[in-house]
Amino acid sequence: MSFLNQITILYISKTDEILFLLCMLLCSNQILKHTGNASLCGLTANNFFRKILNIRKAAIISALPMAVIPFISTVAVYDAFLREPLFSGELDCQVCAVVRGGLIGAVVGSLYPIFMAVPVNGSLAARYSSSPLPGKENLLRFWLSVSQPVFRKMRFGVLIQVLTGVFLATKHHGIYVKVLEQMKPSRDPEELQA
Repeated sequence: MSFLNQITILYISKTDEILFLLCMLLCSNQILKHTGNASLCGLTANNFFRKILNIRKAAIISALPMAVIPFISTVAVYDAFLREPLFSGELDCQVCAVVRGGLIGAVVGSLYPIFMAVPVNGSLAARYSSSPLPGKENLLRFWLSVSQPVFRKMRFGVLIQVLTGVFLATKHHGIYVKVLEQMKPSRDPEELQA
């Protein structure tokens, strides 16, 4: 820890610590909304694949991982790649934070749950023989043709996730800037003596 960081830590008062904790609490609430959207994307993609493949059984078995895994992975990736670097001071650029937020929203929040729905529902279709599955020679072509309507229908969900990620990253960077402004030492000599 550098000398400048030690000095700025000395200037943090109790109200600044409370402000920082309040900001972190508000951020965590917004992240829960973002991860909830990721779970909804997973459940929606799961539902679309179930309808296309005529799967009538094991609804809870296929819905549970499609809701829980995107939720947990979005929280973990958002914390590891955006929130922690931002609040530790490694990520200062607002544009970089916004791009990271948008990419996390697009890739982890929406595309990952859609791609995850393919093997989950494919294995259920094979197990319950709900729709005829092709042999190994036409497997890729079959899954591309099955996935195309799902990706077309999920465009709005992907857009929502990208916009939510950008919004949260902008909000977190704004909170980071406010916390840095609160931590700056005062230049007024009268305030320093008091």
